[in-house]
Amino acid sequence: LGWKQDAWKELNSKIYKLFNGSLNNLQYQSSFTKKTTAVSNSDLVSVITDDSAMDSVQGLKINKLAKAGYLTGGVVSGTDGKKLSSGSKLVESLGITAGSKFEISVDGKKTEITINESTTMNSLVTQLKEAGVNANFDAGQQRLYIGSTQTGEQYDFTLTAANATGTDALDKLGILVYDDSVKAEYEAYANMSATDRQSAIDAKVAELLKTYTAKKEKLEASNKSLEEKQTKLKEEYEKAYGTLDWSDADAVTARKDTINARIAELDAAKEAAADGKLTEDEQKEYDKLKAELTYIEGFEKNAASIKTNTDEIDALVTDGYLTADGQAGAQLIQDATDAVDAKISTAADIVSNYASLSGSTGAKKQTASDAEIVLNDAVYTSATNSIKVNGLTITCNGETAPGEEITLTTKNDTSGIYDMVKDFIKEYSELINEMDKLYNADSAKDYEPLTDDEKAAMSEKEIEQWEQKIKDSLLRRDSTLNTVSSAMREIMASGFEVNGKKMYLYDFGIETLGYFNAADNEKHAYHIHGDEDDEAVKNETNDLMAMINSDPNAVVDFFTQLSKSLYGKLNKLMGTTEYSSVYTVYDDKKMKTDYDDYTTKIAKAEEKLTDYEDKWYSKFSAMETALAKMQSNASAITGLLGGS
Repeated sequence: LGWKQDAWKELNSKIYKLFNGSLNNLQYQSSFTKKTTAVSNSDLVSVITDDSAMDSVQGLKINKLAKAGYLTGGVVSGTDGKKLSSGSKLVESLGITAGSKFEISVDGKKTEITINESTTMNSLVTQLKEAGVNANFDAGQQRLYIGSTQTGEQYDFTLTAANATGTDALDKLGILVYDDSVKAEYEAYANMSATDRQSAIDAKVAELLKTYTAKKEKLEASNKSLEEKQTKLKEEYEKAYGTLDWSDADAVTARKDTINARIAELDAAKEAAADGKLTEDEQKEYDKLKAELTYIEGFEKNAASIKTNTDEIDALVTDGYLTADGQAGAQLIQDATDAVDAKISTAADIVSNYASLSGSTGAKKQTASDAEIVLNDAVYTSATNSIKVNGLTITCNGETAPGEEITLTTKNDTSGIYDMVKDFIKEYSELINEMDKLYNADSAKDYEPLTDDEKAAMSEKEIEQWEQKIKDSLLRRDSTLNTVSSAMREIMASGFEVNGKKMYLYDFGIETLGYFNAADNEKHAYHIHGDEDDEAVKNETNDLMAMINSDPNAVVDFFTQLSKSLYGKLNKLMGTTEYSSVYTVYDDKKMKTDYDDYTTKIAKAEEKLTDYEDKWYSKFSAMETALAKMQSNASAITGLLGGS
């Protein structure tokens, strides 16, 4: 019964695969709506065609490909003639003035970068990445490389000086370039109106306020953590050493001095000892004093950090960066104003001399661009090289030559429809062959599952062959199997009305090989005439493909009706009942119940057998004991009678 359950599970999974796969897809006309687009120059373009695309012949020109902005920096030159590494400090290695600022603008976001004494090449690369570009310093080439993260004009970037020394900093980094986008950035600042200037100042104030507020919150969080450590430290100290007035600095210092004095005495005693060691009690006292000192010194260190943090928080207010209620202070506003005015002043100087300016030697900037195509004389642009137009996803790989036009031909994909039908017929035929093989299997009436003793007398191969003989016959003449396969064969042989005429599979060149021509257990399998993968019929005329090309609607109509009918029948057969689960064609529930009942019966029979064996073992044991006593008595009597 266990083997039979396994056999049905395996077959049921194949039936469900057909039911939920190719058969399910055939039910819907939309599944047959396959489109394909042929291109006259596949080197320059590829096309993915949605089912919604219109049948058409279109002309395509590719004017431009989408590109990312890319800056290849010039070779940097260290002040000491040495090559730079990622850890080189820029002020020291390149002679950049500390406080030099430049601005990077990406996709509408502007980020100001300041170079100070601690700025390294690696930290600069990190700041550039955080600003929204890809960046890398190649130590071998001694060049900075900066690129947009995406293609398209929208994601291009510009680098502009933000104060008087910013231009020199960009030049020494090898990334000073002048192009139209850079010029536009400078002109925007140089020609800034009073209203725009104030807006820029307000934006800078908000940016700085956010920075200083974050700094204050970080310091406050640090103090909170330190205070929690102090509380825990006090509790642990008092458990081990008693009370101490931590709020009295003199008392804490006095206790610390007392401990240090005693430790000094013990150190002297250790040096004076003949063996250079303290006594056991002295060593315990020494260790305890050292531990206590660690607590006190930890407390003092935390207290010093708390004071430093508090002083920094207070300085934010006293120095004018924040007000007591957390708003922008006078100094912050002044710094914001100075920063904006520095940009305006720098920009004005650059714009006035723009024609005579040159960038870093060897620096090259590729300006980002959008892709541009002309499809049927209409212009389309995209930030990427894939453009979706009316159901076509057009991916450009190159630009067309002047006067060249690529032809895109969109039409029904007849091979796609053919493949759908072929896949279904193949899957159905394989399944019906399997069902016939199981139903018509040879009888194994003389074979029973082997006992342990029988297995012990056979080889593993002999056991496998014996059991396989039984397994192959488990569904022989099975009534449920016959019901399912008969229902499937009946529907496949049915006719369906198409354009006022009843049509059958044979009208599409799909037939069985016939009783005398088909191999055993393959008499209900269908073959598509002209199928090049089917040796039996590959030389026949392919009526199915001819019908798809001449009247695809008739093909779709017939196979949607056929599939709906077969799907509905299987759905009914796979419905849940008292004896079977949903999507199951056999009585799996009943089989499980029977299996559980057999398991219980076997367990009870084994228990009964054990009791029966124990009973007879007990009797035989008593008999053996009696026989032993009788033998002993007989020996004793024989001895008394003088026997040997």
